[in-house]
Amino acid sequence: MSARRQERSGTDEFVKGLWKDNPVFVQVLGMCPVLAVSNTARNALAMGLATLFVLVLSNTVISTLRRFIPKQVRIATYILVIATFVTVVDYLIQAVSLELHKALGAFISLIVVNCLILGRAEAFASKNTVGRSILDGLGMGIGFTLALLCLGSVREILGSGSLFGVSLFHDAFQPWVVMILPSGGFFTLAGWLLLFNKLKRNEEATT
Repeated sequence: MSARRQERSGTDEFVKGLWKDNPVFVQVLGMCPVLAVSNTARNALAMGLATLFVLVLSNTVISTLRRFIPKQVRIATYILVIATFVTVVDYLIQAVSLELHKALGAFISLIVVNCLILGRAEAFASKNTVGRSILDGLGMGIGFTLALLCLGSVREILGSGSLFGVSLFHDAFQPWVVMILPSGGFFTLAGWLLLFNKLKRNEEATT
């Protein structure tokens, strides 16, 4: 019986990042990359996957070493671990596509100070087992990636008339150029937050 409860609890740790505690649509974390690189679906997906990679691996290492990290230097240690994996993902993106690396620019390095990753390290990975920390990282990372992809897809479709670089409309379509500008990120985020909050209220009303 206890094993089943543990299994359900582990599943909850994964699912919460997708819906209940989504880092973008509920906690509104990491807004700098969310608004800056979500002008295309490709950039949004790449940043989301990079953040997912760093989040899962940093959670794993920090949870593994949590009993050996002195409290006085825990934040510095967390940043060191996160920065190590950010360096790895930075080189991986360069190896895959220099064009993509250039498009993401400094926002790859800024993953080090993403409050989502440091927050999960301090609030969860440092207090829980490796398995639960991996599930937490996966859930939060996938939730962050999906949120970025939602924003990037809408902005690219309306702003460029394409999705992942593939044209979707006739030549007569007039792109909404504002959607690929910084202001378009705020408009799109506001729309998704409105929809997400409405869906959550409907869910709460039916339970």
